[in-house]
Amino acid sequence: MSEYQSHKQEVVNTCHTLLERGYLKATEGNISVRIRGRDAFAITPSSYDYAKMQAEDICILDYQAGLIEGAMKPSIESGMHAAVYQNRPDVQCVIHTHQPYASALALIKMPIPALFDEQVRYLGRGVDIIPYAPSGTGFLKNAVKTGIRNHNNAFILQNHGVLVFGGSMEQAVHNMALLEKCALTYLLAIMTEKKISKIPLPIREVAFAKLRSDEKKFAELM
Repeated sequence: MSEYQSHKQEVVNTCHTLLERGYLKATEGNISVRIRGRDAFAITPSSYDYAKMQAEDICILDYQAGLIEGAMKPSIESGMHAAVYQNRPDVQCVIHTHQPYASALALIKMPIPALFDEQVRYLGRGVDIIPYAPSGTGFLKNAVKTGIRNHNNAFILQNHGVLVFGGSMEQAVHNMALLEKCALTYLLAIMTEKKISKIPLPIREVAFAKLRSDEKKFAELM
């Protein structure tokens, strides 16, 4: 049995969970988890049906996206995931999807401001737009590398989808669901054409300080 079996199974279990909840469709998106103590991560293979995915299908890569273990071709977004792990030591898991409501905001280049306490506590001060770059390219990797320095945990990829982080896989899944809730409610609010209220700045900063405290704890575990 592979020494990375538990990491591979964790990725598969998460894929199936997100598939059941409707955040993943067919082969779109990709999911990875950091392997603590190694400059490596486990990631989904390229263009493979999540409903059929098993632990042996998951790829193990180093931070240069070099293959350590796996028989299948890794996701074309592997470089983007590697950039996250290299530049955000607090991040344990990365989820990229094309979920509809947040992706709708990606098409109109509409960032999500600080609307809810819970949003800032777990996602960050806002959900920013990372400028467009073609999928699977070094351009996208570099755009992500630059965009994630603000220590937020959720981002909208222009004309593409979303990128969400967590200090655990469970937290990443929670953050993914929270992002879609915020995106939906924001879209509905925009449709009213009325002024959209945001949480007060002092409350926002208190919530964000708690998020940063968590991130520092996760970074120390790496």
